[in-house]
Amino acid sequence: MKRPKYLKHIVMNFRVHPAVAILGPRQVGKTTLARMFLEQNYPTNFHFFDLENPLDLARLENPMLTLSKLSDTLIVIDEIQRLPELFPVIRVLIDEKEKKRKFLILGSASRDLIRQSSETLAGRIGYLELMPFSLDEVDDESETLWLRGGFPLSYLASSEDDSFLWRQSYIATFLERDIPNLGFQIPPQQMRRFWLMLVHYHGQIFNASELGKSLGISGHMVRKYLDILSGTFMVRTLLPWHENLEKRQVKSPKIYFRDSGILHALIGIRNQAEMSIYPKMGSFWEGFSLEEIIRESGASAEECYFWATQSKAELDLLILKNGKRTGYEFKYTDRPKITPSMKIACEDLQLDHLYVVYPGALEFSLSEKITARGLTYTKK
Repeated sequence: MKRPKYLKHIVMNFRVHPAVAILGPRQVGKTTLARMFLEQNYPTNFHFFDLENPLDLARLENPMLTLSKLSDTLIVIDEIQRLPELFPVIRVLIDEKEKKRKFLILGSASRDLIRQSSETLAGRIGYLELMPFSLDEVDDESETLWLRGGFPLSYLASSEDDSFLWRQSYIATFLERDIPNLGFQIPPQQMRRFWLMLVHYHGQIFNASELGKSLGISGHMVRKYLDILSGTFMVRTLLPWHENLEKRQVKSPKIYFRDSGILHALIGIRNQAEMSIYPKMGSFWEGFSLEEIIRESGASAEECYFWATQSKAELDLLILKNGKRTGYEFKYTDRPKITPSMKIACEDLQLDHLYVVYPGALEFSLSEKITARGLTYTKK
């Protein structure tokens, strides 16, 4: 499946930077996207290094010696998180401007986990986050996307059983191989327990001390585990927005699973029938919709918040983008309506507009500043 929107962003980034990093979870299609880009823009003039290939790892045992021989070309380095010490070398090679080298870097961890990229290549690198399929890529198959999630091999599987099996294997490999490869020595069963317990916090306020007591570890360790899952694109940590108000406001983050299919696989939901009777189906849909809205808006993590006060006024999602404040409430209902909390949010946060997102396809006005908006209506 082609992903033209992302290909366009790679081209745009290369107009500004000599290096571009495509970051996203493993098996999301980063390598496939890179090869599409090469086919269109560098069909012959490139060099590809896959750091999961022992031969390529051996070739880069002396990276300066190997890479300095290459000039006037695009150098692709896949799975960069396995060899972060390459970043200082890449900086030196980029700064030899007469050699006209460009770098396309692929990584299965965020720049917070690959700190060397943001520190060493500051001003020289553009970032692109590649995530699983979204609604605007799957031809209105919203129920299938919600159940299976957007990982290509899960979404495109020939049956629900095959999709579920793929996700179960993905989770096991992530725990047993991917996390250790990032340098974290955490027992897989311990991380699995933590991940499962996060299911109960999906869409809820995160409480590190409460989770620590349940797991028998410190709150500091709980936050470290959360940082790892956030940095590997498994979990979204949505920070609270604080207004200069007299009202007491919630200060802890909210937690959402970024891929609904991984969430369903963790708790054993295999098909639509099982999903339809699950007690937390409404909150699961709200998390799925929140992720879709964030991606549809093009907002970065730094532009997305939630808002809540101790007196129970709240807003599920606040996006601060292009000088505007847009609010979103997610309601698993076929009859969205205005609540007192929405009115308070509009007034206290001075929202430009508030959308009530529901599982439908129509958009209609509820008031001057509040609009009901079907989730599938957000497709462009």
